[in-house]
Amino acid sequence: MVKKIIIVGASSGIGHELAKIYSNTNCLVGITGRRIDKLEELKATNPSKFHIKTFDCTSDNNSEKLKELVDELGGFDLLILSSGTGELNPDLEYKLEQATIDLNVSAFTEIVDWAYNFFDQQGVGQIAAISSVGGLRGSGIAPSYNASKAYQINYLEGLRQKAKQSKKPIYITDIRPGLVDTDMAKGEGLFWVSPKEKAAKQIYTIIQKKKEIGYVTKRWILIALLLKIIPNWIYKRM
Repeated sequence: MVKKIIIVGASSGIGHELAKIYSNTNCLVGITGRRIDKLEELKATNPSKFHIKTFDCTSDNNSEKLKELVDELGGFDLLILSSGTGELNPDLEYKLEQATIDLNVSAFTEIVDWAYNFFDQQGVGQIAAISSVGGLRGSGIAPSYNASKAYQINYLEGLRQKAKQSKKPIYITDIRPGLVDTDMAKGEGLFWVSPKEKAAKQIYTIIQKKKEIGYVTKRWILIALLLKIIPNWIYKRM
């Protein structure tokens, strides 16, 4: 049986690498993004496996565009949400904060709600979203990014609880990367930066196993544990 997958945010980064992995399996892959040239380049690598839908998550009707893509695929089994943004913003420029909120909170909510309702009606499905280790604590240099990722983590937990109470096999996977070598890795003195190819392989495994939460790369679970236990009076001085 051919699995039908939609990857939102496949024109670059982790989403792009995941699309390549899934195209080499027994799957049809719907890919979305703002840059049609990048999506077409990806489709050219395996034309029979990809379906393209170009749109901007923050300005277009996401539900309508995704429904069109589902119709083209002939079904829908798995949503991978890999579209996100964030800037270092120590001066608290509101335009930067708003751009992060528009994509990481508003568009995120619209997309995962649409997918959940689709799977709820279908009776089965999986949502896998890329949040971040950063969502575990606040950040003085990227306040809206970390806060938006905390929102995603909690929202996904809420959907997981909702799915459990429904008693339907709807799986919610929260993938929390540390630093990955993409445009999202900003700042100086970065450590444990994973190649995006390695990160994508680990994410693929997490999704296949239908895990509830997965850290990428695996060593970042150590940082996650530290962030959870470090006292506030120490953290705010870091």
